[in-house]
Amino acid sequence: MSALQDLQLFGTQSPPDRWLVVATGLVALAAVVPHSLWRLSRNAITIAHEGGHGLVALVSGRRLDGIRLHSDTSGLTVSRGKPYGLGMILTAAAGYTAPPLLGLGGAWLLTAHHVTLFLWLATALLLAMLVMIRNAYGVLTAVITGAAFLLISWLTGPDVQSAFAYTAVWFLLLGGVRPAFELQRKRRRHNDGDSDADQLARLTHVPPALWLFLFHAVSVCSLIGGGRWLLGV
Repeated sequence: MSALQDLQLFGTQSPPDRWLVVATGLVALAAVVPHSLWRLSRNAITIAHEGGHGLVALVSGRRLDGIRLHSDTSGLTVSRGKPYGLGMILTAAAGYTAPPLLGLGGAWLLTAHHVTLFLWLATALLLAMLVMIRNAYGVLTAVITGAAFLLISWLTGPDVQSAFAYTAVWFLLLGGVRPAFELQRKRRRHNDGDSDADQLARLTHVPPALWLFLFHAVSVCSLIGGGRWLLGV
Protein backbone atom coordinates (compact mmCIF):
# COMPACT_ATOMS: atom_id res chain seq x y z
CA MET A 1 0.00 0.00 0.00
CA SER A 2 1.39 3.39 -0.95
CA ALA A 3 1.82 6.20 1.53
CA LEU A 4 -1.06 8.08 -0.15
CA GLN A 5 -3.38 5.08 0.10
CA ASP A 6 -2.38 4.58 3.72
CA LEU A 7 -3.14 8.23 4.45
CA GLN A 8 -6.54 7.96 2.78
CA LEU A 9 -7.37 4.77 4.68
CA PHE A 10 -6.52 6.04 8.14
CA GLY A 11 -7.20 9.71 7.56
CA THR A 12 -10.45 11.47 8.38
CA GLN A 13 -13.15 12.73 6.05
CA SER A 14 -15.39 15.74 6.40
CA PRO A 15 -18.57 15.04 8.40
CA PRO A 16 -21.79 14.95 6.35
CA ASP A 17 -24.62 17.42 6.78
CA ARG A 18 -27.21 16.56 9.42
CA TRP A 19 -29.90 16.12 6.76
CA LEU A 20 -27.86 13.33 5.13
CA VAL A 21 -27.49 11.50 8.43
CA VAL A 22 -31.25 11.69 8.99
CA ALA A 23 -32.04 10.74 5.38
CA THR A 24 -29.82 7.66 5.48
CA GLY A 25 -31.48 6.61 8.73
CA LEU A 26 -34.88 6.84 7.07
CA VAL A 27 -33.64 4.80 4.10
CA ALA A 28 -32.37 2.11 6.46
CA LEU A 29 -35.64 2.16 8.38
CA ALA A 30 -37.54 1.68 5.12
CA ALA A 31 -35.46 -1.44 4.45
CA VAL A 32 -36.24 -2.90 7.88
CA VAL A 33 -39.91 -2.18 8.61
CA PRO A 34 -41.87 -3.36 5.52
CA HIS A 35 -42.01 -7.14 5.52
CA SER A 36 -41.56 -7.39 1.75
CA LEU A 37 -38.27 -5.46 1.83
CA TRP A 38 -37.12 -7.07 5.07
CA ARG A 39 -37.30 -10.52 3.47
CA LEU A 40 -34.53 -9.37 1.12
CA SER A 41 -32.53 -6.98 3.31
CA ARG A 42 -32.45 -9.45 6.21
CA ASN A 43 -29.81 -11.39 4.25
CA ALA A 44 -27.30 -8.73 5.26
CA ILE A 45 -28.23 -9.16 8.94
CA THR A 46 -27.80 -12.92 8.55
CA ILE A 47 -24.29 -12.35 7.19
CA ALA A 48 -23.44 -10.32 10.29
CA HIS A 49 -25.18 -12.85 12.57
CA GLU A 50 -23.31 -15.87 11.23
CA GLY A 51 -20.11 -13.87 10.92
CA GLY A 52 -20.40 -13.08 14.62
CA HIS A 53 -20.69 -16.77 15.46
CA GLY A 54 -17.68 -17.55 13.28
CA LEU A 55 -15.44 -14.76 14.51
CA VAL A 56 -16.06 -15.47 18.19
CA ALA A 57 -15.59 -19.20 17.61
CA LEU A 58 -12.12 -18.52 16.20
CA VAL A 59 -11.20 -15.99 18.89
CA SER A 60 -12.29 -18.39 21.64
CA GLY A 61 -10.09 -21.16 20.27
CA ARG A 62 -12.66 -23.26 18.47
CA ARG A 63 -12.15 -24.62 14.96
CA LEU A 64 -14.47 -23.09 12.39
CA ASP A 65 -15.63 -25.72 9.89
CA GLY A 66 -17.90 -23.58 7.75
CA ILE A 67 -20.78 -21.14 7.38
CA ARG A 68 -23.97 -21.53 5.36
CA LEU A 69 -26.38 -18.77 4.37
CA HIS A 70 -29.81 -19.81 3.07
CA SER A 71 -32.34 -18.11 0.81
CA ASP A 72 -34.93 -18.01 3.62
CA THR A 73 -32.44 -15.70 5.48
CA SER A 74 -31.54 -18.41 7.97
CA GLY A 75 -27.96 -19.51 8.45
CA LEU A 76 -25.73 -22.06 10.11
CA THR A 77 -22.21 -21.82 11.52
CA VAL A 78 -20.43 -25.06 12.41
CA SER A 79 -17.42 -25.08 14.73
CA ARG A 80 -15.57 -27.79 16.55
CA GLY A 81 -14.34 -27.90 20.11
CA LYS A 82 -15.69 -28.64 23.53
CA PRO A 83 -19.52 -28.67 23.44
CA TYR A 84 -19.55 -26.73 26.71
CA GLY A 85 -17.58 -24.01 28.45
CA LEU A 86 -17.01 -20.30 27.98
CA GLY A 87 -15.93 -20.54 24.33
CA MET A 88 -19.10 -22.35 23.33
CA ILE A 89 -21.26 -19.92 25.33
CA LEU A 90 -19.65 -16.86 23.76
CA THR A 91 -19.95 -18.40 20.29
CA ALA A 92 -23.66 -19.11 20.76
CA ALA A 93 -24.31 -15.64 22.19
CA ALA A 94 -22.49 -13.84 19.38
CA GLY A 95 -25.11 -14.28 16.66
CA TYR A 96 -27.95 -12.00 17.73
CA THR A 97 -25.58 -9.52 19.35
CA ALA A 98 -23.20 -9.19 16.38
CA PRO A 99 -25.26 -6.96 14.01
CA PRO A 100 -26.10 -4.26 16.59
CA LEU A 101 -22.57 -4.31 18.06
CA LEU A 102 -21.08 -4.03 14.57
CA GLY A 103 -23.45 -1.12 13.99
CA LEU A 104 -22.29 0.48 17.23
CA GLY A 105 -18.66 0.08 16.23
CA GLY A 106 -19.43 1.51 12.81
CA ALA A 107 -21.20 4.47 14.39
CA TRP A 108 -18.10 5.15 16.48
CA LEU A 109 -15.88 5.08 13.38
CA LEU A 110 -18.20 7.39 11.46
CA THR A 111 -18.45 9.78 14.40
CA ALA A 112 -14.64 9.91 14.33
CA HIS A 113 -14.95 10.69 10.57
CA HIS A 114 -13.25 7.45 9.45
CA VAL A 115 -15.61 6.69 6.57
CA THR A 116 -12.97 5.10 4.33
CA LEU A 117 -11.62 2.96 7.16
CA PHE A 118 -15.14 1.70 7.92
CA LEU A 119 -15.74 0.74 4.29
CA TRP A 120 -12.45 -1.13 4.00
CA LEU A 121 -12.85 -2.91 7.33
CA ALA A 122 -16.30 -4.07 6.26
CA THR A 123 -14.87 -5.29 2.95
CA ALA A 124 -12.06 -7.16 4.72
CA LEU A 125 -14.49 -8.88 7.11
CA LEU A 126 -16.71 -9.94 4.23
CA LEU A 127 -13.75 -11.34 2.29
CA ALA A 128 -12.54 -13.25 5.34
CA MET A 129 -16.03 -14.68 5.86
CA LEU A 130 -16.29 -15.65 2.18
CA VAL A 131 -13.45 -18.14 2.63
CA MET A 132 -15.51 -20.06 5.19
CA ILE A 133 -18.86 -20.12 3.36
CA ARG A 134 -19.80 -23.60 2.16
CA ASN A 135 -22.86 -23.15 -0.07
CA ALA A 136 -23.56 -21.38 -3.35
CA TYR A 137 -26.27 -19.02 -2.08
CA GLY A 138 -24.03 -17.96 0.77
CA VAL A 139 -21.16 -17.25 -1.61
CA LEU A 140 -23.47 -15.23 -3.86
CA THR A 141 -24.82 -13.02 -1.07
CA ALA A 142 -21.38 -12.44 0.44
CA VAL A 143 -19.86 -11.60 -2.95
CA ILE A 144 -22.66 -9.16 -3.80
CA THR A 145 -22.41 -7.45 -0.42
CA GLY A 146 -18.63 -7.31 -0.47
CA ALA A 147 -18.61 -6.04 -4.05
CA ALA A 148 -20.95 -3.20 -3.08
CA PHE A 149 -18.57 -2.02 -0.34
CA LEU A 150 -15.53 -2.45 -2.60
CA LEU A 151 -16.98 -0.59 -5.57
CA ILE A 152 -18.27 2.25 -3.41
CA SER A 153 -14.80 2.55 -1.83
CA TRP A 154 -12.98 2.60 -5.18
CA LEU A 155 -15.25 4.30 -7.65
CA THR A 156 -17.19 6.98 -5.80
CA GLY A 157 -16.45 10.28 -4.15
CA PRO A 158 -16.64 11.27 -0.47
CA ASP A 159 -20.32 12.24 -0.54
CA VAL A 160 -21.49 8.91 -1.95
CA GLN A 161 -19.16 7.02 0.37
CA SER A 162 -20.58 8.84 3.38
CA ALA A 163 -24.16 8.22 2.31
CA PHE A 164 -23.47 4.51 1.77
CA ALA A 165 -21.55 4.11 5.03
CA TYR A 166 -24.18 5.90 7.13
CA THR A 167 -26.96 3.85 5.51
CA ALA A 168 -25.07 0.62 6.26
CA VAL A 169 -24.48 1.55 9.89
CA TRP A 170 -28.08 2.67 10.42
CA PHE A 171 -29.21 -0.60 8.85
CA LEU A 172 -27.09 -2.67 11.25
CA LEU A 173 -28.42 -0.71 14.21
CA LEU A 174 -32.07 -0.80 13.15
CA GLY A 175 -31.97 -4.25 11.57
CA GLY A 176 -30.24 -5.62 14.64
CA VAL A 177 -33.36 -4.96 16.72
CA ARG A 178 -35.95 -6.90 14.72
CA PRO A 179 -34.46 -10.47 14.81
CA ALA A 180 -34.77 -10.77 18.59
CA PHE A 181 -38.48 -9.97 18.36
CA GLU A 182 -38.84 -12.49 15.53
CA LEU A 183 -37.12 -15.12 17.66
CA GLN A 184 -39.44 -14.33 20.55
CA ARG A 185 -42.52 -14.78 18.35
CA LYS A 186 -41.14 -17.96 16.81
CA ARG A 187 -40.50 -19.51 20.22
CA ARG A 188 -44.02 -18.57 21.35
CA ARG A 189 -45.67 -20.16 18.31
CA HIS A 190 -43.40 -23.13 17.67
CA ASN A 191 -40.46 -23.81 19.94
CA ASP A 192 -38.27 -26.59 18.57
CA GLY A 193 -35.63 -25.97 21.24
CA ASP A 194 -32.93 -25.29 18.66
CA SER A 195 -32.66 -21.50 18.79
CA ASP A 196 -29.58 -19.69 20.07
CA ALA A 197 -31.46 -18.79 23.26
CA ASP A 198 -32.38 -22.43 23.88
CA GLN A 199 -28.83 -23.61 23.21
CA LEU A 200 -27.52 -21.00 25.63
CA ALA A 201 -30.06 -22.11 28.22
CA ARG A 202 -28.78 -25.68 27.99
CA LEU A 203 -25.17 -24.51 28.22
CA THR A 204 -25.66 -22.17 31.18
CA HIS A 205 -28.84 -23.41 32.96
CA VAL A 206 -30.12 -19.85 32.61
CA PRO A 207 -33.71 -19.60 31.25
CA PRO A 208 -34.05 -18.78 27.54
CA ALA A 209 -36.14 -15.72 28.45
CA LEU A 210 -33.12 -14.13 30.10
CA TRP A 211 -31.01 -14.71 27.00
CA LEU A 212 -33.78 -13.17 24.91
CA PHE A 213 -33.71 -10.20 27.28
CA LEU A 214 -29.95 -9.93 26.70
CA PHE A 215 -30.45 -9.92 22.92
CA HIS A 216 -33.10 -7.21 23.25
CA ALA A 217 -30.96 -5.15 25.64
CA VAL A 218 -27.86 -5.26 23.43
CA SER A 219 -29.77 -4.36 20.26
CA VAL A 220 -31.84 -1.55 21.78
CA CYS A 221 -28.93 -0.04 23.72
CA SER A 222 -26.73 -0.20 20.61
CA LEU A 223 -29.42 1.55 18.59
CA ILE A 224 -29.81 4.29 21.19
CA GLY A 225 -26.08 4.78 21.67
CA GLY A 226 -25.16 4.49 18.01
CA GLY A 227 -28.04 6.71 16.96
CA ARG A 228 -26.95 9.41 19.39
CA TRP A 229 -23.41 9.25 18.03
CA LEU A 230 -24.54 9.46 14.43
CA LEU A 231 -26.90 12.35 15.10
CA GLY A 232 -24.39 14.12 17.34
CA VAL A 233 -26.74 14.47 20.30
